[in-house]
Amino acid sequence: MILVFGQTGQVAQELRRLAPEAVFLGRAEADLSDPDACAAAIAAHAPRVVINAAAYTAVDRAEEEETLAQRVNGATPAAMARACAGLGVPLVHISTDYVFDGAGDQSFRPDHPTAPLGAYGRTKLAGEDGIRAVGGVHAIMRTSWVFSSHGNNFVKTMLRLGAERDALRVVADQIGGPTPARAIAAACLTIAQKLQDAPDKAGTYHLSGAPDTSWAEFARAIMDQAGLTCRIEDIPSIDFPTPARRPLNSRLDCSTLSTFGLVRPDWRAELADVISELKGIT
Repeated sequence: MILVFGQTGQVAQELRRLAPEAVFLGRAEADLSDPDACAAAIAAHAPRVVINAAAYTAVDRAEEEETLAQRVNGATPAAMARACAGLGVPLVHISTDYVFDGAGDQSFRPDHPTAPLGAYGRTKLAGEDGIRAVGGVHAIMRTSWVFSSHGNNFVKTMLRLGAERDALRVVADQIGGPTPARAIAAACLTIAQKLQDAPDKAGTYHLSGAPDTSWAEFARAIMDQAGLTCRIEDIPSIDFPTPARRPLNSRLDCSTLSTFGLVRPDWRAELADVISELKGIT
């Protein structure tokens, strides 16, 4: 049995599509702010693999709620890892490009030194470190710029605003790989299966969509594929201040995905599917 932490998040909902037989734990079944409760849930279900698709993801609010974010993103994944190690089952955990400082213009490799810019990145890095310290079989998968037809994300925001306005000002100096939640979910399942057969493949991996682009160019692609005439105007990050600093460079080197027979997904193809799905919903 596959045990998934998360129910309403983008990746969790795609996991439900791909693996409806899995057991999904929401806040009512496992409060992520209670590490012991999450560990107990793993012990009670005795799964063959655990996927942690839940997290504190409010990047700006984390600057004021770092203690809570630290429990959810830091202490709880470590507790999950201990519970999994006790049962001898793999843990697949989703992390983020925010563990890096975004300097330079090269793609960050999984072994690149980390240097988070804010509270969210610090707490996610704490979770990674806690999982590694346990020493059990695990895969930490860092990803970036997640989108889907579910929840709140950049694509849905652009579609809504693009239908309402003639022009939008969008940051053009942050570069990264938009990543379909469906591709993340599929990768989690593939990695989980292979770790059961080959625990030596444990480690840290990167998954992001290709090609790398800016938020502004991503927005233009959204408008084009949706048939919207809204004009996208490039602006620098300093013209769009936020409580938490964003990495300017979110490029991720995903070459080690070949360990699991995986490649970077083309976000443009998945974007077309997401837009079609959203049109069907509306």
